[in-house]
Formats: sequence, C-alpha cells, structure tokens
Amino acid sequence: MKPDSPPSSHADFLKILSDLQSYLQMEKEEGVTSLPVSPALVEALRRPSFSPAQARPIPSPSPKVSSPTAESLQSIAQVIAACTRCPLHATRTQTVPGQGNPTPEIVFIGEGPGAEEDRQGLPFVGAAGQLLTKMIAAMGFSRDHVFIANIVKCRPPENRVPTPEEAAACLPFLHQQLALLKPKVIVTLGATALKYLLGLENAAITKIRGTWQDYRGIPVMPTYHPAYLLRNPSSKREAWNDLKAVLARLGRPPPNPH
Repeated sequence: MKPDSPPSSHADFLKILSDLQSYLQMEKEEGVTSLPVSPALVEALRRPSFSPAQARPIPSPSPKVSSPTAESLQSIAQVIAACTRCPLHATRTQTVPGQGNPTPEIVFIGEGPGAEEDRQGLPFVGAAGQLLTKMIAAMGFSRDHVFIANIVKCRPPENRVPTPEEAAACLPFLHQQLALLKPKVIVTLGATALKYLLGLENAAITKIRGTWQDYRGIPVMPTYHPAYLLRNPSSKREAWNDLKAVLARLGRPPPNPH
C-alpha cells in the first residue's frame, strides 16, 4: 500500500497497525533500534487517514475474528510463513507456528515439527502428538483450551535437534507469542525446549523435570517429551506427577485418579 493511499476501512487500518506492531516487535527482539523512514511516509502519518465517521466500528462479515490477540497471533503466523532467517526454510513443506486458545492457562512447548506436523502445518499431530492430546485430556483440558508451540517453526531434516543458530533465529517468534498469550503456566516438553527457552545449556531433563523454573515471571514446569514417553512408558508416572503439579499451581484438582 502506498503511503498516500488511506485504508479502505477502520478495520483495515487496525490490521495494518497490528501487522506493523508485530514486525517492529520482532525487529526489536533482533536488536534493531532504528529503521529508515521515507519523508512521504512521515507526511502520510501526520495526516488523518479516515474521518471520525469512518472510525465507527464496522461489523465483521466473518465470525472467526475473535479477539485482538487472536488477530495478532495470526499476524505472527503470516510472518513466520514467509520467514527465511535460517536454512530450515529451504527444506520445509510448510511452517508450524503453533495452535490453540489465544487466552490459555497453559502453553506447551516442544522442540520442533516432525514429518506429520510439516505436512499438516499443525503442532503435535503425529504419534507423540496423540499422546500429548491424551495427557492434556487427563488434566481436564482439550487442545482448544491450551496453546501448543515449538522452539522452531520449521522441521529440522530427519527430525534432528535444532542447532543453536536455528533456535536463535526462531525464538523471537516464540517470545512474541508468549507475550501475547500471557499463560499462567508454561510446560516445556523435553530437554531441547527447556534449554532454548530458559537458556539452560546443560540441563538434564531427568534431573530437572518436576522442578519449577521461571520464564519472565511465568512459572515453567519441565517434563518429558511425549516422544520420549513412547519409548520409555515407565516414565509416564513421573510425567503425570509433573502435570498434577501444574494443576495444583492452577488450583485445579486432577479430574480422575491416576
């Protein structure tokens, strides 16, 4: 859109502002402190883009627009879809930005998409995802109640662990999502999510799981990745104890005895 072309509606104007805010926030996460601005844009910003009469709320034709947070999350997803910050973009089928409630009590964070997630563009939909869905249900929630994301938004080849460079390129997206989501609790799934989210380089998940950590004032409960639990079913009891601690933190009793 040219600087001297006003938005066609108040809703369009708000969408542009939301996209601009998302872009500037990600630039800030990358350490950018200033951006070049053309004189034409400065002049356009000084002029009213629409009259007060145009500023009246316009009913949306789509019932899917639920909240400013949901719209902002969608804006981030659109930026992720076009991202080429690291080599993973060259081998992906599609990006996997995350999915769930825009106002969740809990956010679950894994390592990265697998083959099925890469195909569908949704997090945790393969075998490990099916187990995660059962874990969430055992807590008395559904996937629609929580938000599920990963450290990286593109699948690493052969499902390998993301490199530090890949994680660093993608983490600003996750930080921005968490700032919008404002969960009461974060659950990290596996050592990789814990390492990159909290910067714990040598964290052994077998030792640190079940102990409360902190992310920018939000309580974090580390537990096993569902893929690990599929390989080591005997650890499911420990994982369930971790999830019960999350429920206790939220003031919720476990819905069923385990």
